[in-house]
Amino acid sequence: MSEPNSLEPYSLDLTTGLPRMVAAPTTPRQLLRYARILKTAAGFAQRQFDTLSLSDVAARADVPLGTLYRYFPSTAHLMLAVYRQQLRELKDGIKQRQERGHALSGLVMEIFHLRVMQPGVEHCLIRPAGKDSDTAQLLREIDALSGEVVGALSGDAAKARILLHLVSGLVQAVRCRRLSLFEAEKDLKKACSLLGGE
Repeated sequence: MSEPNSLEPYSLDLTTGLPRMVAAPTTPRQLLRYARILKTAAGFAQRQFDTLSLSDVAARADVPLGTLYRYFPSTAHLMLAVYRQQLRELKDGIKQRQERGHALSGLVMEIFHLRVMQPGVEHCLIRPAGKDSDTAQLLREIDALSGEVVGALSGDAAKARILLHLVSGLVQAVRCRRLSLFEAEKDLKKACSLLGGE
């Protein structure tokens, strides 16, 4: 038996009814606008997350705020989409990296620097997704894509996961000032050498 003032019959799921991310754009005009939003937002990702504003991004990208919200219902969605796009670009360049020496350490170092230099993105990568299924889906895509990218050069999914976990730990150590950027880079190069045989 419930108490007289109980809220049991009502849903307290505050995410119910919030907008879900729409499908990716398909028309040439939508694709250009979407790319312009992501390119603009990448510049904003270098700021702290609490200083980011979707209205600032919309104004700088010269798109209506409603259009930005149509693709990205929150700042977290936008920052994660920026990072996902950056990983896709790294994936596209893997063949060129394989032709050069030290391909694995260069790639892992690039992922490390993307995370260190983009506090807006990093904030979204380390916070729990909660009940937001869109954010959770983006995080799963990012994990799979980063594993695929590093795995392509390391030749082993387990080694790729270890390196990506190391990147996460080193990013946090640098952000908390327990390690200098130089020390973290040195540790990361050593790990790539040990795991990748470079």
